[in-house]
Amino acid sequence: MAREKNMTAGNPAGLILTFAVPLIIGNLGQQFYAIVDSIIVGRGVGVKGLAAVGATDWTYWLFLWAIMALTQGFAIPVAQQYGKGDTDGLRKTLAMSIVLTGILSVALTVLGLLAIHPVLRLLQTPADIFDGAVSYLLFLFGGISVVMAYNMASAILRAFGDGRTPLIAMAIAAFTNIALDLLFVMVFRWGITGAAGATVLAQFIAFGYCAVFLIRSGRLRFTREDWRLDRGAMKWLCESGFTLAATQVLIAVGGMVLQSALNAQGSVLVAAFTASNKLLGLLESSAISLGYSITTYMAQNYGAGLYSRLRKGLKISLLASIGLSLVLGVLMVAAGRAFLSLFIDFTDPNAAQMLDIGYRYLSIMSALLFVLYILHVFRHTLQGIGCGGASVVSGLMEFIARVLVALCFSRLWGETALYFAEPFAWAMATVSLVTMCLRSMSRLPDTDEERTP
Repeated sequence: MAREKNMTAGNPAGLILTFAVPLIIGNLGQQFYAIVDSIIVGRGVGVKGLAAVGATDWTYWLFLWAIMALTQGFAIPVAQQYGKGDTDGLRKTLAMSIVLTGILSVALTVLGLLAIHPVLRLLQTPADIFDGAVSYLLFLFGGISVVMAYNMASAILRAFGDGRTPLIAMAIAAFTNIALDLLFVMVFRWGITGAAGATVLAQFIAFGYCAVFLIRSGRLRFTREDWRLDRGAMKWLCESGFTLAATQVLIAVGGMVLQSALNAQGSVLVAAFTASNKLLGLLESSAISLGYSITTYMAQNYGAGLYSRLRKGLKISLLASIGLSLVLGVLMVAAGRAFLSLFIDFTDPNAAQMLDIGYRYLSIMSALLFVLYILHVFRHTLQGIGCGGASVVSGLMEFIARVLVALCFSRLWGETALYFAEPFAWAMATVSLVTMCLRSMSRLPDTDEERTP
């Protein structure tokens, strides 16, 4: 409990930013070892191996983002109960969230394994990388229960204001993952399946570390009554979790449609976009981390009925996100070509073409990175105050944007349209989120008061 942080008292800027810093470092570590996966695969297996990994991105992200959204959604009622100070309600909410996590992890594992072949065919995965993509997804989807357990444990810790424990867990997992990558891919020569196995094992270690601290905190000391089915708690958790999951599913399905358009361009372009997207993930990780901090801050204060603090938190978060995105965007434009070179085996005859394509794509996304950061501020603010429906609308806007690029704009402007697909999706979602967030904030009472969920 010493690592918990009550965000209903104290300076909003200090609370949000100090809570965000360990989350940013932790997410950077997670993205770092995802990048190391790609570098090792690109160097150890080759361009086709990297392309096979890239061809699975949106398929795996569909499940991974759904898992992250579900667990983050389950944690929002936990944070609101924590902010309200309802100890009995908090235990009941925690117990029901654990039950839901267990049921859904099994269902998603079965669904993922059954979906691999038909989805990869639907996405027109090139024949020369199809088998590699299948093998990679088999290992990743086989470990879905581990990934979901880790994300649930992390989300609960963040709901209590503990960003330190997930950070340390991720650091341990990152070093383990890198070591196993080198062992499985470069020494044992297990190819991309070795990289997938290393990722799952690293997540398992991260979960174990988080679970130890949750148990030590005393928050998991349940009574028999806590495990009795509570329809009210279940409904609250499902509304929060499934709403956020629907948002991420819409985004990922739109991305899968876009992936099919990319796949039609051949394995060199797929590999180039894969490398760039790994670096984009590194850039976006700070926005996601800041977003988690915003959600925890907003949820705790909303649960406590401290509406004036919600408005202050939004202003602070917006300024911080814009400043951070501009710094990172400039850095990536300046050093992007050097970073991309890490992914490429320059003995491959397609290496120079891949580098040129990747840098062009990365430069466009880096220049417009501020739009993505603003998107996360408003999306996580709405999530924290329980406006999950607004998040779904923004996800729908991203879906429409990516489908338009894949099915319409790419036919009009060819390959060039694909370079602007992501920024176009960010912009459409951001416009909708800003409108809905400002409207929701204007409807909150002007004075602070207690609120019963």
